[in-house]
Amino acid sequence: MHWSDRIAQEIIRRRPDKEEYVCAAGISPSGSIHIGNFRDIATSYFVVKALRRQGKKARLLFSWDEFDRLRKIPVNVAKIARPEGEKPWDEYIGYPYVDVPNPYDDGCPNYAKHFENEFEEAMERFGIHMDYRYQAEMNRSGKYAQYVIHALKKRGEIFDILDSFRTQSAQEGERENYYPVSIYCPHCRRDTTKILSLSDDCTVAEYECACGHKGTFDFTKDFNCKLAWKIDWPMRWMYEGVDFEPGGKDHASPGGSYDTSRVIAKKIFDFEAPIFQGYEFIGIKGATGKMSGSSGLNLTPDTLLKLYQPEMILWLYAKSEPTKAFDFCFDDGILRQYFEFDKQYNDFMEGKGDEFLNTVMANCLLETGEEDGKPVYRKIETVPMSLLVQLGSVVDFNVPMLETVFGKIGQPFTYEQFKDRLDRAKYWLEQCSPENVNRLRPYRNWEVYETLNEEEKKEIALLHDYIKNGGYDLDELNQELYAIPKKVMGELQDPKELKKIQGQFFKNVYRLLIDKEKGPRLYLFLYAIEPEKYVSLLDFSTPMTEEEKQSLIKEEPAPEETEKKQVPLGEPDPVEPIREEIDIEEFSRMDMRVCKVLKCTEIRKSHSCYKLTLFDGLKERVIVSSIKSYYTPEEMIGKKIIVIANLKPARFSGVTSEGMLLAATNNACGCQVIFVDDIVPEGTRIC
Repeated sequence: MHWSDRIAQEIIRRRPDKEEYVCAAGISPSGSIHIGNFRDIATSYFVVKALRRQGKKARLLFSWDEFDRLRKIPVNVAKIARPEGEKPWDEYIGYPYVDVPNPYDDGCPNYAKHFENEFEEAMERFGIHMDYRYQAEMNRSGKYAQYVIHALKKRGEIFDILDSFRTQSAQEGERENYYPVSIYCPHCRRDTTKILSLSDDCTVAEYECACGHKGTFDFTKDFNCKLAWKIDWPMRWMYEGVDFEPGGKDHASPGGSYDTSRVIAKKIFDFEAPIFQGYEFIGIKGATGKMSGSSGLNLTPDTLLKLYQPEMILWLYAKSEPTKAFDFCFDDGILRQYFEFDKQYNDFMEGKGDEFLNTVMANCLLETGEEDGKPVYRKIETVPMSLLVQLGSVVDFNVPMLETVFGKIGQPFTYEQFKDRLDRAKYWLEQCSPENVNRLRPYRNWEVYETLNEEEKKEIALLHDYIKNGGYDLDELNQELYAIPKKVMGELQDPKELKKIQGQFFKNVYRLLIDKEKGPRLYLFLYAIEPEKYVSLLDFSTPMTEEEKQSLIKEEPAPEETEKKQVPLGEPDPVEPIREEIDIEEFSRMDMRVCKVLKCTEIRKSHSCYKLTLFDGLKERVIVSSIKSYYTPEEMIGKKIIVIANLKPARFSGVTSEGMLLAATNNACGCQVIFVDDIVPEGTRIC
């Protein structure tokens, strides 16, 4: 059974007679919405679809937390100059997002609305329709006023609940001075206010602001205030009747936001908290080339839609348990993902899918209508993305030429069939994988040709003559490519030796044509392109032209701006004898687990140590490691390493270290940290 169906069954079991179920999600419009946040929507969306499959009415409620305070200025926004005479961006910190000016000239009335519109337009492309709640309007219209007053009346009980989840003891007077609400100052518009006193009926407060303003706030008439997060969240569960809501693993951790808010929901608002599903964060593999933070290309759903079809994005979320991490691929892993999706989609359409696959596809495919009581899905043309990438780059994504090429190789796809993927293939190549663009050289590569031995030169000449004479079909060309080395070298008895020679021949052809040792399948490549476009690149029977001579004159490479610090190495250390034997019980006492490096910072006055902040699958921990001479902080951040997690804490360079990373140290290589493939989840034990 799919995980969304299991959750739907539990929702129905808890409230079997409810007329309409509510699955919620919410995001603060602090900037462009990142793909990691999209898991919030996708998880609830799949549960809504599961409830509907079980004959229930359900809706997807989405809250824009636009009434939250602006905490920091995103890098891309900070680069946008403020108009002359207007205050700088950092002076808006503490404002609610809806009161911050829009950085962009797009007609949106404020900062929040720009990012909300950006995201909502992307959701339409996914076919996801949500019931939106804009929390600035909800608060400022007074819809929550009675619940704010109720929370103020229960402020002592709320403090006790919050305090029960803290590790530190409350300070004297802290409970009496606790108020679960923030007032936005009418003078400076920030939430830097402090309540000084509250009337007996908890409706009127005296307050002062850090800006110097003092005033009286009537909670029955003034609504420019907001409950603190862990009180606001359960209040809204009660107000909207929420049955299910997911959240990041930080909220799901024991004693985290959900645990706290669940108790507040029951004890303060008399509401049973919704079923909660924590989810793992999303990874990115191969974000290279122009896909960098400095380029302004944010990893938003809109960016992903330039690479993936919407059904594929939903498919990646749907087929993974929420607690499992997965990666969006900006490297050639995306081609494998397209291949896997196409196979599963075709199996589903042909009725070959099992229950799990059928549910995954029902969750991710876009519905266009209904027929005989069953949904009708948008048709997807499964033109191989790898072929579009390989052949598209050769013909510069010229549509008529691509159609011709596909016809020549016996796969006559038309533009109508591959148009939905064409721009995505081109975008991936140019933005994420420019090194995989295959372009024919403008002239012969004498530099490579002169390195070939006589037999290899004869192979190139035979290939040139064969291509020039023409009259072959695809299979004949493929056979000839493997036969040419045999004609030059004679029949070899050792098949491994023959395979090696044939492989070198293929490399030589690629190098002469596209300056690479690998490329598209060679027989398809040579058959797809018009011979007159490349046959001259295989003909070395005439002297070098002046243009070719000029191409051999190379400029000296510019020196690197900064050279990485080199640690002197030497001869290998003597190999030490094996230590005394231990039994399996002694070994099992050692807790070695995979951790992800979140931060790597220098330690003041330490010449050799870094302070590394890690996530070990359960919580953050700090270790100190003397790897400063071998790695920069940038080389460590985001990597996964192995740590002895149950090593007794010790202090180094003034920092308490909660473990030790695994590394190999030898005079011949220095200190080499043992890194783990990113696919391995944090917290995985090393056995």
